[in-house]
Amino acid sequence: MKLQTATRLGLYATLELARDPQRTLSAADLADRFGVSTHHLAKVLRTLATAGLVQGGRGAAGGYRFIGNRRRTTLMDIVALFEPVPGSRAKEPGEETAIGSALQRVLTEIDEIAEATLRSVSLETMLKHLP
Repeated sequence: MKLQTATRLGLYATLELARDPQRTLSAADLADRFGVSTHHLAKVLRTLATAGLVQGGRGAAGGYRFIGNRRRTTLMDIVALFEPVPGSRAKEPGEETAIGSALQRVLTEIDEIAEATLRSVSLETMLKHLP
């Protein structure tokens, strides 16, 4: 399973903000930490806010803070906000062949295992492994 950049940024931002839910960080602060543009990260943060995981504020004391549930929110909950729905991707060249079909079954199984793993890991569990 290859994750899009927005998905990875969503995971990074959510975990960073969930470290200390009382702390507020600006999109610029987070973008600097991850080495990405503020504009790109702001789009990701809006998606997370719409999902009820973070809350954004404006003004001098503005920024984003985590408002979700660290114990109940899984990595897959965040991934699902940014990745296409399984089975909705376009067929790739060669998939219709016998070899392509066999390979696709293996790749689908790998994706299912990855998804099950992401569903089993909560933000709380991830945060326990951070220094």
